[in-house]
Amino acid sequence: MARILVIDDDASIRALLREILVDEGHEVEEAPDGRAGLRRFKQCHPDLVMTDILMPEKDGVELIMELKEVNPGIRIVAMSGGGRGLDAAFNLRMAQDFGATRLLVKPFGRSQALDVVREALSL
Repeated sequence: MARILVIDDDASIRALLREILVDEGHEVEEAPDGRAGLRRFKQCHPDLVMTDILMPEKDGVELIMELKEVNPGIRIVAMSGGGRGLDAAFNLRMAQDFGATRLLVKPFGRSQALDVVREALSL
């Protein structure tokens, strides 16, 4: 299937997405923050990136801009549950403005995650 890079500072979110995506036959790579995610992206050349927006080291919006510089065609799913006084919708709109292909609001279920991944990969 696809190689998917999951970037999130919450280990439980990474583990959940790994389980969901591997069950569907995808290969999953992980990174705990935007800086590590950018390094991993350059190493593994994924088909899709799923990234949180609010993370230490490098936030998701900055990461999306840098990923698009490296590979303008990369498909990106931005994820957010809000935080830092901002709601998830605001964070995700900003991510979309900077190049996110699809959006996923936390918390999410298995079917929501898979639907968004399928949509992003079909583009």
